[in-house]
Amino acid sequence: MQGLESNMKSMERELRCPVCHEMVKQPIVLPCLHSVCVLCAAEVLVQRGYPPPDLPPEPNTPNSSPHTRSPRHARRPPPKTGLDRVLKTVCGTYPGRRRKDTPPLLMLFPCPSCKKDVELGEKGLTDCLRNLTLERIVERYRQSVSVGTMAVMCQFCKPPQPLEASKGCADCKSNFCNECFKLYHPWGTPRATHEHILPTHNFRPKVLVCPEHDQERLQFYCRVCQRLLCSLCKLRRVHSGHKVLPIAQAYQTLKEKITKEMNFVMANQETVQTQIGQLEGAITQMELNSSVSQEKLLACVEQLRAALSERQTTLASALEGSRARRAGALETQLQEKRSLLEDAGLVTYTHELLKESDQPCFVQAGRVTHYRLAKAIEHLQGFSLSADPSFRHFQMDGSQELKQISSMEFIRAPLAPVIDTQKTLAYDQLYLCWRLPLDSAPAWHYSVEYQRRVGGAGSVWGGVRTEGNGPNSSGGWLRMEDVGGTSAVIDRLEMDSVFVLRVRGCNKAGFGEYSEEVYLHTPPAPVLPFSLDSRWGLHADRLALGKGQTYARSVPGLALLQAADRTLTSCHLTSDLLVADLSITQGRHYWACSVEPGSYLVKVGVGLEAKLQEWFHLPQDMASPRYDPDSGHDSGAEDAQDTPPPFCFLTMGMGKILLPHQGVTHPSGNPLTIPLPPRLGVCLDFDKGRVTFYDAHSLRMLWEGPVDCSAPVCPAFCFIGGGALQLQELVANRRNDQTPPRRVTIQTRATNLCN
Repeated sequence: MQGLESNMKSMERELRCPVCHEMVKQPIVLPCLHSVCVLCAAEVLVQRGYPPPDLPPEPNTPNSSPHTRSPRHARRPPPKTGLDRVLKTVCGTYPGRRRKDTPPLLMLFPCPSCKKDVELGEKGLTDCLRNLTLERIVERYRQSVSVGTMAVMCQFCKPPQPLEASKGCADCKSNFCNECFKLYHPWGTPRATHEHILPTHNFRPKVLVCPEHDQERLQFYCRVCQRLLCSLCKLRRVHSGHKVLPIAQAYQTLKEKITKEMNFVMANQETVQTQIGQLEGAITQMELNSSVSQEKLLACVEQLRAALSERQTTLASALEGSRARRAGALETQLQEKRSLLEDAGLVTYTHELLKESDQPCFVQAGRVTHYRLAKAIEHLQGFSLSADPSFRHFQMDGSQELKQISSMEFIRAPLAPVIDTQKTLAYDQLYLCWRLPLDSAPAWHYSVEYQRRVGGAGSVWGGVRTEGNGPNSSGGWLRMEDVGGTSAVIDRLEMDSVFVLRVRGCNKAGFGEYSEEVYLHTPPAPVLPFSLDSRWGLHADRLALGKGQTYARSVPGLALLQAADRTLTSCHLTSDLLVADLSITQGRHYWACSVEPGSYLVKVGVGLEAKLQEWFHLPQDMASPRYDPDSGHDSGAEDAQDTPPPFCFLTMGMGKILLPHQGVTHPSGNPLTIPLPPRLGVCLDFDKGRVTFYDAHSLRMLWEGPVDCSAPVCPAFCFIGGGALQLQELVANRRNDQTPPRRVTIQTRATNLCN
């Protein structure tokens, strides 16, 4: 019994109104599912300027007149017919009734529990159902802890000695003693069937009824609107198509969920106790750390005061020294001026000197006097102060210092860095680049974390993850600590895998928040480093290579026009071939390049070294399908249909890619064009004789086809008309503090116009 009372007392906080902080009285359920006293809710709405709402008709205390509470004087409105309720439900108003011209007033109630403004609807508090369950719990709580044990008196006994009530009538909403209950509930009458309960100060309705349809019980629950409905509310168009359950089914489902949740909580009491201990320890540690921070703050302020006092002493000493020097100079000048007065010593001495008649003696003694008098006359004619009496050079301007002092704040940890998805990539290594927001505190260093994601690649790799839970990884996060700068390189990672990366900054205040997680897909094969070789180019004068042999541009000029004028078929004359400076004889290899969107036609692919040299050095009718590099045909391909083509190219130009129809694994059998990605990836499987083209940013496969690998194969690039491409630079060759140049200065060779 004592344990039950203790449990009931411990839940008192759950039974208090968040507005008045007292035990709830006639609680109503807000749309946000929190409960408040109906009177408290009405007061809050009136304080916000809304009109006073209609309150429940029954009084809250038994102090009313017996006549107003007598069942004999109870007045009930005449019941509405079923037709009236149906018309009001379906039509919203009676036929022929004019609708209001002004829009209905929507009330917003500031819920103190969730700190949000809750929309009550057109009818305000009338649409909020009464929380009868909470009222029953409050009544049981009061009985268990003996709160409000004031005796409930009979409301129908005649004064001056009313008896204590022994029964309450739920239908009459009144308290009776035994005699009065028999008097007002005689046998053989309908009142004899009323439900009698224990005496109470707060009578509740027996069942919940619809606030819009009188006497209609709530028998359904709409899962979409999360509202209780009566049989008439269910007919409204607003609930058409919604999942509406019978109230018994909704009751059973919710009760089972709450029972399972309660069982889970009870089964994890040790975990709860452990977490409570951790929270208590955290509170203790927080108080200790707060005291330490307070002491550091006082020490820092004391240091500022000491430094300010020391600086004040230094400046005051400099000011005093300047005053003493100026005072000495002005005092000396004053004495000299006073000596020129008539009764001064110099003038009197000069008069006496002029009385000397001995010429040698006069000349000997008069030279000093002459010098002094000449100096005094010079100062007299050009008088100026020997020292500036003002101290305008000793004025202090502490506005900047005051501004800095007034803006002094505790050190903040850096904000979450922003990943630069344009520069971040996965090639031979992972290259991660980021920046701090403009309003972020500076970071001393960064911590980069990454891990491999299990499950393969998705359709959006290379983007930034903004929602959902963490990745399903095979292990924990791997870290790179104390990273300087705003970029990092991660090497020695598995091929054809997806890695998730994040970064956070650190300063004296500790680590800041993590950045958004970015996903990078490593290449499907080891990266093949190579440079471009133009020694095979038939028209090398039109090809210009950049520094490092990784950038190439085809520049059609006057020689092309002259050559085209002398031939009937000039398609082959416009083809400029570039190949890699190495060939492949085994294994799987991957490389990537960028094609300028403004290029006319550029072919990227692979081919047999011997066949490429033959095809692009001998004049051929390039317009014939037998020599179309994309078709996979050669002069003997029609005789051996099962033989793979000697080369495999993907044609792109004008911002598009043409997907060939030969050997396509795309679901559509017809050629189609797709947008040109920023970077194009190529993967050659020499052992299987397959070449695959990817969007290098997301590693999404674009096209796959066969190629003859019976002899050495090399990457090849073909220009038809003007165009340019750039090989992807290795991350290992990139400096972390510089962005690789996207453009190069090209110096072309002189063109022979007579060729």
